[in-house]
Amino acid sequence: MTRSDLVELLAERFGQLTQRDADAAVKTMLDAMSDALVRGHRIEIRGFGSFSINRRPPRMGRNPRTGERVQIPERRVPHFKPGKALREAVGAEPPASGDEAPGGGVGR
Repeated sequence: MTRSDLVELLAERFGQLTQRDADAAVKTMLDAMSDALVRGHRIEIRGFGSFSINRRPPRMGRNPRTGERVQIPERRVPHFKPGKALREAVGAEPPASGDEAPGGGVGR
């Protein structure tokens, strides 16, 4: 599902929202989540999962072209941990109606 798919779904499901309002709502929510992660906060959405920041320590790597050893600096990376309800829903039998496209994408 893409961002535009989500905006379209919100506009369809909530008739009082225009496409522009739904787009603004999705943008506001994603911006707030991004800002919270940048500040180092953890985001928890019950039944869905949690987003946090993991630290990757510095390490030695190799330049694949020359074989030269290269120092790779420490990095902070976003991490998602699915909640129990989401894990169970994804692990359940797939729908028999054929609503889902191959590869787990949204059917059209």
